[in-house]
Order: sequence, then C-alpha cells, then structure tokens
Amino acid sequence: MVTLEDLKQIVILGYLTDDMLKTVLPFIESVRYEERDIIFKAGDGAENFFMLKRGKVLLELRLSDKITVSVGSVKPGYSFGWSAMLGNAAYTTDAICSETCDVLALKADKIYRLLEADHELGYRMTQRLLRVVKKRLDHRTDQLIRVITHHPDMRSLFDSESGIS
Repeated sequence: MVTLEDLKQIVILGYLTDDMLKTVLPFIESVRYEERDIIFKAGDGAENFFMLKRGKVLLELRLSDKITVSVGSVKPGYSFGWSAMLGNAAYTTDAICSETCDVLALKADKIYRLLEADHELGYRMTQRLLRVVKKRLDHRTDQLIRVITHHPDMRSLFDSESGIS
C-alpha cells in the first residue's frame, strides 16, 4: 500500500501540499520489479509515469544487436517515463532494473484528469518536471561535449584551430 509518506519522498511530488498528495494517492499503484526486469522498451506506448521508491533503474538505448548505450540511471526519489505526461507518446528509452525495484506508477490518463481538475497541482508538477528535464538535458549536453572533445578525430581539429601541433 502506498502512503502519503511514500509520495513525500518523490522529488517531483515534494512541492505538493498534503491535500494535493491526498488527491493523487488513490491513483498511484505500487509495483515490484526484479533485477533485469524491463519496465518498458523504447517505442512502447507511454501508458505510465513512474517514480522510483527503492532500487535503481537504468535508461538505455539499443543502437544495434551489439551496442547498447546507457543514457542515465534513476535513483530512489526520482521519476522516469515522462513521455506518459505528453499524451499519445511513446517511451524513448528502455527502462531496466539493475536490482530489485519498488516503483510507483501513475497511469497517463489519470495524470491528465488530475492536472485538469486542479490547475495548481498541474502547475507545481509541471514546474518540477521541467526542472528535472532541464537538469538531465544539461547533463546529456555535457556528456556529448566531452565525447566530441575527447574523440581522437575531433581532437586533431581542436588542436589545429588552437595552433597546437
């Protein structure tokens, strides 16, 4: 059973009032996944927004049969599966448990009803979501820049522009 205290441990929900959390609580489902379980795959319809209560979830992109890239990990208190908040969207990565995970799930159609019914709740949740998305986007941009600047072929371009031989 999901409690109000469980919801208060989730970053995106941390700025909601107790009354707002009580409104959301009946729509939250608790699900347990085991190590290596796949919560969703890239391309699946985004039916749920997820919040990690316990464990660790890896977000991965499969580039080929032999190459999989880890694009991030989710630790307890953080959310994933944001595509569910966009309506008729698909997940863009695979979400795989790296250990046993307790996950809180909120169905996409329930999210819309909650956000429409209480605009203050909707505002607070989307503001938190935007902050998390921005932080992750900044992190991925930093990763991309590091990869580009450390790639041997690119390094020679940087060296020639700076006059370094």
